[in-house]
Amino acid sequence: MQRRQFLRGTGAAVALASTGAFAAAPPRGPAVPPAPADAIADHFAPPRALAPIRASADRIIALSVCTRPFRPQGPRIEAERIGRKTIVHNYGHGGSGWSLSWGSAELAVRLAQAQPGEEVAVIGCGAIGLTTALVAQRAGLRVRIYAKDRLPDVRSFYATGVWSPDSRVIAQAHTTPEFEKRWETMARTSFHRFQTLLGLPGEPVEWRDGYFLSDVPFDQPAGPDSESREPEYPDLERRLLADLHPGARQLMPGEHPFPVPYARRYTQMTFNITAYSRLLMDDFLANGGTLHTREFESPRQFADLREKVVFNATGYGARALLGDDSIVPVRGQTARLVPQPEVDYSLFWRGHNLNVIPRRDGILVQAQRDDDYDNPDITPDRALSEQAVAQLAKLFGTAG
Repeated sequence: MQRRQFLRGTGAAVALASTGAFAAAPPRGPAVPPAPADAIADHFAPPRALAPIRASADRIIALSVCTRPFRPQGPRIEAERIGRKTIVHNYGHGGSGWSLSWGSAELAVRLAQAQPGEEVAVIGCGAIGLTTALVAQRAGLRVRIYAKDRLPDVRSFYATGVWSPDSRVIAQAHTTPEFEKRWETMARTSFHRFQTLLGLPGEPVEWRDGYFLSDVPFDQPAGPDSESREPEYPDLERRLLADLHPGARQLMPGEHPFPVPYARRYTQMTFNITAYSRLLMDDFLANGGTLHTREFESPRQFADLREKVVFNATGYGARALLGDDSIVPVRGQTARLVPQPEVDYSLFWRGHNLNVIPRRDGILVQAQRDDDYDNPDITPDRALSEQAVAQLAKLFGTAG
């Protein structure tokens, strides 16, 4: 697996850019000579020390594997007639399902509003299904969700939980100005919706600092890149959303506690998926939505539904349901360590196959394999996660 793709999937690509790559705020008012740094610093307490992560294999409390529904053409958001039903497709978001969910749902609901009737069905109860249902409700529609699996037994529940709107969302060869415009609209709509969820009970959405670590200068390769069948992905986030991110800052020796010579501090948005998904479900039910357990094996079964408009938000399941072979499974595995509320920072150690996200339900440790692309196998590989935890332990001097 090409490590730059892993980095982009974590949302830590912000850390790769120098601070000069981000749009600077225009000057306001007359220039005022800055106060000496020492004089300012004297009025503030020193930065709080980072709490160490207790990294050991015996603290792994869960291993999760899911398949991201990569689609080279990008998410399928379009309407088609199947029999007497209008089917509005909303699937194929790669590793960007949570991040693009609100904007994607807005586009899908607009297609549904062009049809008569006030009742709609949503097939699927993951990130895309739930947000589509909520946006439809806010548009004045009555919504029923039909799904084989409910939270937490859906693929998107096992996502890493970071803002990563361009993670495996489209292959480089399929990038067009039209797609980029639609993607930017989805991403910005979603981003602004997430800002309205900050500070709620359970902290469904948070901003976290993170540390991007490297053994060699950032302008040098971290090591030989392994072979991968995975396609190139366009760096849409840095090109089109730079104004949404705080700048990354290069740290000097002594400004961080990690035993590596090079480090940058960045800031990223994270989702506590356990609390966030419950919030979505509670809102859906409070708004009058209903949930029905049902499995669909063929789109012909849509004819049995009472609703004339059906949102297909089945994610990777659309591959079997619709026979859509354009969906490519991209395997992803995470391990959760026992929660440490005092740990409030992310880590990415370049060249060591290690990405760490602090969540309320545990310290998430993500690692990947070279055969993840086009791999539907969801069998957990404990050795892979234990190796990642061992790498993490090296950063705190606790490696065995």
